[in-house]
Amino acid sequence: MRRATLRSTLGFVDVGLDGKVALITGGSKGIGKQIASQLVASGATVMIVSRKAEGLEQAANEIGAGCHWLAANVGDPDAASEAVEATTRDLGAIDILVNNAATNPYAGPMIDVDIGRWDKTIQVNVTAPLVWTQLVWQNGMAERGGAVVNVASVAALGSSRMLGVYGLSKAALVYQTRQLAAELAPSVRVNAVLPGLIKTDFARALWEGERGQQVAQQYPLKRLGETDDIAQAVNYLCSDAASWITGQTLVLDGGGSIRFGDG
Repeated sequence: MRRATLRSTLGFVDVGLDGKVALITGGSKGIGKQIASQLVASGATVMIVSRKAEGLEQAANEIGAGCHWLAANVGDPDAASEAVEATTRDLGAIDILVNNAATNPYAGPMIDVDIGRWDKTIQVNVTAPLVWTQLVWQNGMAERGGAVVNVASVAALGSSRMLGVYGLSKAALVYQTRQLAAELAPSVRVNAVLPGLIKTDFARALWEGERGQQVAQQYPLKRLGETDDIAQAVNYLCSDAASWITGQTLVLDGGGSIRFGDG
């Protein structure tokens, strides 16, 4: 993967991340792994975190030099604290936090959700990003400055017959993004990306086979999203090229949110 750069005699800003240290939750596969790969290619040193050591080790080996890993339950505040402290100790600082880890244990009407799965969704998708952001802020980002990117979802933008609980959690994350952007400015920028349907294992049931081809035709750009579509956008938001952007949500959905209705 070639490092992207916009620097020229015209004074464009480099979108590289030389010398930066990034911490990525849910970084062993899918969108998180691709973000890690992109940030390493852009010059950052990256720590990826998720629950399973085997998947993390494999991902780090595939990404190569510059990628480190640490097994931790993202939704456990004590594990998060240990991970942030270990990253700061071993890599020197944390300049970038990508809150990518998410869960979706329930599909169905919100009115029927059991409290156990409701609590798990809120814990991982809303509370955990707050906890990890608090921790990096307290462990030096407040003084050094930095960037936080939250991976939300287009599910935050509307209602859903089957994904209402998940969508609500992502809508809360979008609000959290705006709120923390206001609170942490000017030293730390906080933004969010809202992916549409991306070809990952997490969403495999929605895109595999003929169904995926049919869904792709509903998007103005006539294709489903790839993990690299999200990684490139996150790289930009983490870089100095986005130094005047905070509190924003970047929708990455192939134009799905602006497609024509049936009428």
